[in-house]
Amino acid sequence: MQIADLLAQMGGLNQVSRELGVSPQQAETGAAALLPAILGGFMKQAQAQPTGSPGLGGLLGQLGGESLLDNVLSPEPTDVNLGNNVLGQVFGSKDVSRAVAGSAATRTGLDPQLLKKMLPMVAMLAAGYLARQSSRGARPGAAGMDEGLGGGLGGLLGGLLGAGRGAGGSNPLDDILGMMGGPRR
Repeated sequence: MQIADLLAQMGGLNQVSRELGVSPQQAETGAAALLPAILGGFMKQAQAQPTGSPGLGGLLGQLGGESLLDNVLSPEPTDVNLGNNVLGQVFGSKDVSRAVAGSAATRTGLDPQLLKKMLPMVAMLAAGYLARQSSRGARPGAAGMDEGLGGGLGGLLGGLLGAGRGAGGSNPLDDILGMMGGPRR
């Protein structure tokens, strides 16, 4: 199952649709186009974590953990500043966020401005979902639960990203960075 399907089942895409005033189909299309780059950013963060660090699960906790998902699913308006913090961590700059939204717009035909508004919400949904999966899979004393990409959260992330791989099996975020003419992070 694709992560966009999981987020739709949890009601996340319906909330995005309501808050942004777009159809559920537009929310689903936009999320499906944005998620590979977001997950690619998380993959890069997981790979960059030093051995013995809290890993991706620790990073997700620092960003807000499961509360990110709850914030979007809440009947209250989403605090997109939290999503922008997530994007800052996984993309590193607003230029990359703009490029991700632009790339998604090119592929879907959706308005780039809509996708820019959707991006922090989808990032929060993805980060919150991954944090929830991490907390469900973590066992006390299970060292390395999400270190690297071999198992645990890293394995889940690799599996979710697998279907969204870019040309030649590359990280979709690297593909976008390459189109920007910048270094691959």
